[in-house]
Amino acid sequence: MIGRLAGAPVIVTPSWFLAAVVLTVVFAPTVRSFAPGLGDGGVMVVAFAFVLLLFASVFCHEAAHAFVARNRGHRVTELAVTLWGGHTAYTGQVRRPLDGALVAVVGPLTNLALAVAFWVAFQLTPGATVPALLLYAAFFSNVFVGLFNLLPGLPLDGGQILEAVVWAVTGSRRRGTLAAGWFGRAVAVAVLGWALLWPLSQGVPPSWVTVMWSALVGAFLWSGASDAMRVGRRREVVDALVAGSLAGPAVPVVTGAPVSDAGRAVAGVPDAVVVVTDAAGAPLGWVDPGAAAAVPPAAAATTPVDAVVVPFPPGSAVDAALAGTELLDHLAATSGGARLVPVTQEGRTTGVLDVALVAQALRGGR
Repeated sequence: MIGRLAGAPVIVTPSWFLAAVVLTVVFAPTVRSFAPGLGDGGVMVVAFAFVLLLFASVFCHEAAHAFVARNRGHRVTELAVTLWGGHTAYTGQVRRPLDGALVAVVGPLTNLALAVAFWVAFQLTPGATVPALLLYAAFFSNVFVGLFNLLPGLPLDGGQILEAVVWAVTGSRRRGTLAAGWFGRAVAVAVLGWALLWPLSQGVPPSWVTVMWSALVGAFLWSGASDAMRVGRRREVVDALVAGSLAGPAVPVVTGAPVSDAGRAVAGVPDAVVVVTDAAGAPLGWVDPGAAAAVPPAAAATTPVDAVVVPFPPGSAVDAALAGTELLDHLAATSGGARLVPVTQEGRTTGVLDVALVAQALRGGR
């Protein structure tokens, strides 16, 4: 971690150092041909200076994502610079296509704005000097990064923009994700195809180095697009989870009532669970059928239901309308490993939710 921004840690991963070494070596011949008077040490210093400029550009790209994400109500958890550039992680569900599009587009636009700034600085730099070379290289790399990220395929920023557009038009985020995922796979194939076919169209054999790097980038894009499509399908399953629909029937009994009353209340209601409430109707726990059955019939009228109740974890009550990731987050935060939690509507206990049933619904959807 090298600092914090937008409330989140900024991380340079070990893979970036590998990328820095490779890029320095790759850019060194360009520096040597431009400034033949430089010694080997000077060439490597200038080449590494370009890598640092590229690192700064990637950092600005990710910082733009982070600030806009925070502005749209998300909590940014990480900014990372990696082998493949970088990523910004944030929590909170994207609820509107516009939010997703804004968070995505600001990164490439930042690179294009930096490209303009580097171009202006290049024009103001006199002569064919090493600073001019660095400024031109920074201009070119920012143009490339900005335009490449705008390609309409996941996991690129342009793919997120396409996802938002399809979502806005169709009303289905899943369709947007799948469309952008297929475009992302097409981009992955096109990257490798370009490395192979473009040189051949010019009458020269493909460079094995270019083909290797294009294959790596293509594999990364294909994997990212496929992962996004799986997430899109899973998101639809999660969004379909509604507490009220998954809840089983419940019969409320006020605390202090005898076990015999609980038995009579649940009679004739198949699969119902007896929920013990306080005088105001707030759910306290559920009656364990095995424990209730163990109470001798002669004592059922004098034994309070509190003796056979399984308490609900504090704060575990679920509103019947709660759905999707909010439902899962609520269960994860409050259920505390409990088997059942109460489902309420307008202050009344309307059912109980079996946490295992929610997990089963997720597995079935997967």
